[in-house]
Amino acid sequence: MVKISPLSARPAALLLPLALIAAPALAQTTNVKEDSVILQPDKVADDAPVVESGADANMPSWSQTNAEALLRSIEGIEADGLFPKDYNPEGLAAAILSGDQARLDRTATDSFLLLATHLRDGRTPNAARRQWFMVDSDADHMPLVSMLTSALLAGTVAETLAGFEPAHPSFAALKAALATAKNPADANAIRVNMERWRWMPRDLGARYVVSNVPEYMTRVVHGGVTIATHKAVVGKASTPTPQLNPMATGVIVNPDWTLPRSIINEGIGATIANNPASARAQGYTWTGSGNSLRVVQKPGANNALGKMKLEMLNPHAIYLHDTPSKGAFNAAARAFSHGCIRTERALHFSGLMAVMFAGKSAEEFGQAIASGKTTRFGFDEPFPVYVAYWTVIPDDKGGVKKLADLYGRDAPVVASFAKPGRPAATIIAPTVVPTVASAAAQVSGGR
Repeated sequence: MVKISPLSARPAALLLPLALIAAPALAQTTNVKEDSVILQPDKVADDAPVVESGADANMPSWSQTNAEALLRSIEGIEADGLFPKDYNPEGLAAAILSGDQARLDRTATDSFLLLATHLRDGRTPNAARRQWFMVDSDADHMPLVSMLTSALLAGTVAETLAGFEPAHPSFAALKAALATAKNPADANAIRVNMERWRWMPRDLGARYVVSNVPEYMTRVVHGGVTIATHKAVVGKASTPTPQLNPMATGVIVNPDWTLPRSIINEGIGATIANNPASARAQGYTWTGSGNSLRVVQKPGANNALGKMKLEMLNPHAIYLHDTPSKGAFNAAARAFSHGCIRTERALHFSGLMAVMFAGKSAEEFGQAIASGKTTRFGFDEPFPVYVAYWTVIPDDKGGVKKLADLYGRDAPVVASFAKPGRPAATIIAPTVVPTVASAAAQVSGGR
């Protein structure tokens, strides 16, 4: 996905105390039940467009040159995985020939704003984005009307549209693969994943962690370079891992674990009631009873979170963590969890976090692990964790490869290609008409 750092550039966090690294991993094969994902309802409504008046937009008229540049961009937009017919190329061509300036301005502006919306935010309506909860601030950085105004003044319509393209090399690889797709099914699979890149921030940031669920892999990226790669265990089909991008604020070593109600109900509640000595031997403590029972598992060898937890607050209760069930990392398909992401070589991962992003020494980290006590290393600057879902990714031969669609999320996106896409984020009207729909869409959780 991104450039791999050379061995000579290994960060200090990799030089952890030898005794710590060499310690044999616990290889339990029990069915560890870690924190459960809190399933949230999908976003099914799209926001109503923001309406600007023609006077407020203060937009110059479309010249024939600018309109023809827009038409050429529309006619070639299939290379970006979109569909020219969506953007009214016939109507735009007729408006260019009509000699009617008002008609040209209206038609070209409508086409530009819809195309720019799909390039910036994705064509796929929210209803087809299953378990997608990414936060994307591109609208704040790339306002459509002001960008259109600048493009018309400078004669850079085509360049402005091209500038919405996701900047990540993986998107470029998908775009190249689309040009040589062998059949419609392959082309659609690539389009789905180009869309998923557009649903995310155009710039992922200077440093971030990214877990690609269908790939069962987690990577740490710093300065555009992948500095660590770890196998991951992700949610099984009944407890799927959602797509989201919370901020990581720290790493916790020797964490305790507050059990969610679902897992208390699955068995530990009965163990506490019928065999409390067994529950205590597994490190559980509790208060209350029945529906008010609150259970915490202390740090230790049996703790379901293992030796570390990446702190990433989110309403889904999703985070990256260790596990005592190391054997699961040996499987090729690793969809075993209750939704969270278990991380292979967790001491390496958490040591890297503590040294590079919390400013601690390897010795401080090693002492914290050895103490057995819960210790939090807060990050100097929080950074995003992208829990993504790409089913077509670059391979190591300059092409792409298809991964299993674990949760059946590709088909709804493909089906949406035959229907109208999401509406333009901004429209221009002669006068601003207040709408109740816009507020309602915000309440419904639309993008």
